[in-house]
Amino acid sequence: MTPNRISLVTLGVRNLAAARAFYERLGMVAQNSPPTVAFFDMGGFKFGLFGLNDLAAEQGRPADDLGRGATTLAVNWPSEAAVDAAYQAALDAGATAIKPPHAMEWGGYSSYWADPDGNVWEYAFNPYWPLDAQGRLA
Repeated sequence: MTPNRISLVTLGVRNLAAARAFYERLGMVAQNSPPTVAFFDMGGFKFGLFGLNDLAAEQGRPADDLGRGATTLAVNWPSEAAVDAAYQAALDAGATAIKPPHAMEWGGYSSYWADPDGNVWEYAFNPYWPLDAQGRLA
């Protein structure tokens, strides 16, 4: 098995129910999950939300040691218009704007927003990375 893969990304959140509701407003569908976590299928890997204190306890660290905003989760979209629409949908769902969609000097198109816990997402169009029919990098 190759180590060059990710099978699960988990975010620690202050309020699991509120975070789950936010991501469901974005169109994600939570799977049958234990009460202390919410899992979403991301087409080949899982995305999870875990109560911040529970995640800290599992790691054996204080919750204050778990950072915010130093990592960016990114979704590539098939066009600039798709980035604009997805960015607006995130804001409508309750995201906080960080940087609106804009042309990049290297030829792409990018935006940044934060979820209610401050986790940063980038929505972008990269003309050099074509996407397949499922939206995965081709």
